[in-house]
Amino acid sequence: MTRLLCTLLLSLLACTLQAAGFTASVDRTRLSEGETVELTLESSDPTLFGKPDLAPLDGQFEVLGTRQINQLGTFNGRNDRATRWIITLQPKQTGFVTIPALKLGDVHSAPITLHVAKAEKREGPAKGALAPVFIDASLDTDSVYVQAQAILTLRIYHSVSLYDDSSLSPLQMDDARVEQLGEPRTYEKEINGVRHGVIEVRYAVFPQKSGVLQIPPQVFSATLVDAGTQDGYQPFGPRPGKLSRVNSPRIPLTVKPKPAGYPADAPWLPARNLTLTESWSPDPNAVRAGDSLTRSLQLQVEGLSSAQIPPLPATEATGLRRYPDQPQLSNRVGERGLIASREEREALVPTTSGRLELPAVTLTWWNTRDDRLERSVIAARTLEVAINPELEPAAAAPVQETVERAGHRGLLWPWQLACALLASTTLLGFGLWWRARRQPAILPTAATGPSPRTLLDDLRRACQSNDPHATRQALDNWARQQPETLADMAARFVPLSDAMDGLNGALYSEAGQHWQGEELWKAIRALPAPQAGEQVAGEPSQLPPLYPR
Repeated sequence: MTRLLCTLLLSLLACTLQAAGFTASVDRTRLSEGETVELTLESSDPTLFGKPDLAPLDGQFEVLGTRQINQLGTFNGRNDRATRWIITLQPKQTGFVTIPALKLGDVHSAPITLHVAKAEKREGPAKGALAPVFIDASLDTDSVYVQAQAILTLRIYHSVSLYDDSSLSPLQMDDARVEQLGEPRTYEKEINGVRHGVIEVRYAVFPQKSGVLQIPPQVFSATLVDAGTQDGYQPFGPRPGKLSRVNSPRIPLTVKPKPAGYPADAPWLPARNLTLTESWSPDPNAVRAGDSLTRSLQLQVEGLSSAQIPPLPATEATGLRRYPDQPQLSNRVGERGLIASREEREALVPTTSGRLELPAVTLTWWNTRDDRLERSVIAARTLEVAINPELEPAAAAPVQETVERAGHRGLLWPWQLACALLASTTLLGFGLWWRARRQPAILPTAATGPSPRTLLDDLRRACQSNDPHATRQALDNWARQQPETLADMAARFVPLSDAMDGLNGALYSEAGQHWQGEELWKAIRALPAPQAGEQVAGEPSQLPPLYPR
């Protein structure tokens, strides 16, 4: 038992050291036969010395080159040291090949799996007759639906060194949107026994109309280094190399229209994969009337940009007020092109207790990988909204107590009548005596709370400080001193209603930090007095209050 426990502890310690001190990464995980890949080993632990052991690579890889980079920086007054080893590898076989775990001292990196595809047979010049610089272009598919993604890959091969003045013409098309997928990649590939440097550039192409789309040629230009004159090259003089220009081939792409069976009332959404999820904060199963819930809908789409994703259906339910935030959009680049995401957050405030039914969220899209119609659904949800004691009116006196008091009243009425007569005569005598003295005095009155002027000043200061929570509290305190309710005032004065909607939205969304109280204060100052015949306090209001009673 002790030996097993020690083994588990040592394994846990080894995993911790692996995660903290020594990591491995590659510039790509998919490549073709004869191509190279760059493996980067990085150590951020200053206590690790020496070099990583590369012997485990000999079985499946050929190590073509290794270079070391040392970095030293300062962060928060602390010196950070990092060492990188960049290793150029060429796989010796095709299929799935694994870069094994490599050791540095007592720690080791995690293994990485590569997919090495077989090289296509190249039609063209005989062995050894390739041009020193040539360019190749290919599409990942021959046909694509309108507005769906097609990936164009350009590879520039050179068997001679190039100066740093190389350039590639931009890819522009009138009938398609084009986005470059990341930065150009550089690696090496052996062709006909000759090692070539490769510059790879990828584009995501989104055709905007059906038919045949012609991918135009692109022009790559660079100055070739003349090996015979390289030793006598002057850095500030004319470059002795030869200027070379090569064109990529023109490629046709068939663009298919939207399928006839796609619903006409749904936005067109062609994607390779789509994931729709939701999250809540706090737990929606413990909500009370007047509480704020934050619902977040996350949508991730593979094969589209975030600009192509339509808004999600709004949450509509009786007894629920919505305060949506601005959607969060982002794009990232994967091995199969663009991966877009859209997140929509909204604050939901139940205005009444009881059961609230939230409808299902359904998104229709076309699966371009399986060529079929699909629907992603978030199931309908039922919210059991509990009663909030802080928002409920004071309960009336129990009926039983009222009945008991009525029964006792029949026995006590003679004593009550006698007491009333005695009190009346006493007050009458006291009034006559007071009038005879003719010396009136002012009796002090006890203060029952802040004056209306003080409450109005508090509201003004809260509005000027642009604090929605303090303004809401000051507004409620001021409204309690008015002859009508806050909802009644908002119902008869539109500027006040609009200003309150803005305040309520700021209370339950991230936009609260940008709320400005000037409009609410102007509405309060311009509020007209109620006219005869208008709604008075106690009558039902057409405007639902923020805190139901």
